[in-house]
Amino acid sequence: MAKIEPRLEFSLDVKSGVPFYKQIIFQVEMAIADGRLGKGAQLPTVRALAVDLSVNPNTVARAYAEMEIRNIVVTQQGSGTFISDKEVSIDGIERERILSQITKEYLTKASSYGFQPDELIAAIKDMGNEVHTQGE
Repeated sequence: MAKIEPRLEFSLDVKSGVPFYKQIIFQVEMAIADGRLGKGAQLPTVRALAVDLSVNPNTVARAYAEMEIRNIVVTQQGSGTFISDKEVSIDGIERERILSQITKEYLTKASSYGFQPDELIAAIKDMGNEVHTQGE
């Protein structure tokens, strides 16, 4: 019996220039690498994830198919798509690059609305506490 992990929140960045299917793959890889998704964890169905992300189901199917080719996931007909036992790691430099990119985009957008750094820090702390509390 597969264990169902806490729901992984996917998000897509339309401005990044990275194809959506690659963003989905990378988010799954990051979740495996940092322990949010473990062996046997079930991913959402293609249809459910496509609806959540407002994308064509073929986009999600392509991501799942590529992850299956890479042995990151296994699909069991009629049961779903599950994380395999393949080790996935993301090095510190790549994690730092991603965080830097996300932070820069956030700061640029927030400053365009006139928010000051101290307001942003307070908001991040408040939301971080909320997210942490919800995960328990």
